[in-house]
Amino acid sequence: MSEINRRIVLASRPHGEPTPAHFRLEKAAVPVPRDGEVLLRNRYLSLDPYMRGRMSAAKSYAKPVEINEVMVGGTVAEVVASHRPDFSVGDTVVTSYGGWQDFAVSDGSDLRRIDPAAAPVSTALGVLGMPGMTAYTGLLNIGAPKPGETVVVAAATGPVGSLVGQIAKLKGARAVGIAGGADKCRHLTEELGFDAAVDHRTGDLPAALAAACPDGIDVYFENVGGAVFDAVLPLLNDFARIPVCGLVANYNMTELPPGPDKTPALMRAVLSRRLLFRGFIVWDFRDQLQDFLTDVSGWLREGRIHYREDVVEGLESAPEAFIGLLKGRNFGKLVVKL
Repeated sequence: MSEINRRIVLASRPHGEPTPAHFRLEKAAVPVPRDGEVLLRNRYLSLDPYMRGRMSAAKSYAKPVEINEVMVGGTVAEVVASHRPDFSVGDTVVTSYGGWQDFAVSDGSDLRRIDPAAAPVSTALGVLGMPGMTAYTGLLNIGAPKPGETVVVAAATGPVGSLVGQIAKLKGARAVGIAGGADKCRHLTEELGFDAAVDHRTGDLPAALAAACPDGIDVYFENVGGAVFDAVLPLLNDFARIPVCGLVANYNMTELPPGPDKTPALMRAVLSRRLLFRGFIVWDFRDQLQDFLTDVSGWLREGRIHYREDVVEGLESAPEAFIGLLKGRNFGKLVVKL
């Protein structure tokens, strides 16, 4: 194959916020699949907050990207060569490890075939992909919303938060979203059906959230941390459940924030109000993949849930788009069309 594989590698580890200098676009030969492997041409690349953690060498639930390695990322791809009987040239697949590059090789273990006629293929990276399954499994297994309860979700217009709120509504709960900006807040209430939306960028967030949650908060789906969590904590009802999915406000921190140690007050609240905090990674619930696909694809077909995508063009756009993602500049699921 005469084509070149463009790829974006980690050039250096950021200390604080990533910049374009931490990435490098380079050209390499297209990889050659061996027996038992397939060659993929990536068509869409998913950009997600977890990637910031992979840029760090700190111990985490997954190994970091090494310097000069291709940045990790899920992709929708086309099979262009196959040495496996279960995948054919022309198949469209989704993979967790396609990475920030034009071509990738897979042994097939991370591939899931998708039907381009069933839904736009990019949805396999969003509402019908890892973010959607994160929302579905985290909310239903840990949050367990009951009819009449109040569910609050941060980063509510993102691919996880938007689905959390919509599923909460389907389960009979009241959904309150926290987002940045009037346009995003209008999207939550007017297009996604949230009961209330709170703009964290204007005014007094604790007071605005309290006004939106007059009966307190029974489930808080944590995507952000920081000042948003500070506003949520006093409103948590007895036996509230807090699925901890992400802490994007903290990802670029280089030291602990100034001020008093809040741990004693937090632990006192956990004890006195019998709060349940549980961190989770989506693949903790991998055995629920088919349930997720069946339920959410059905809700999509019926028009009971909606999604929004923020599509940028070209692999070379990925670093700036990712940096913007960490600052909340995206509006919907961020994908790069390759």
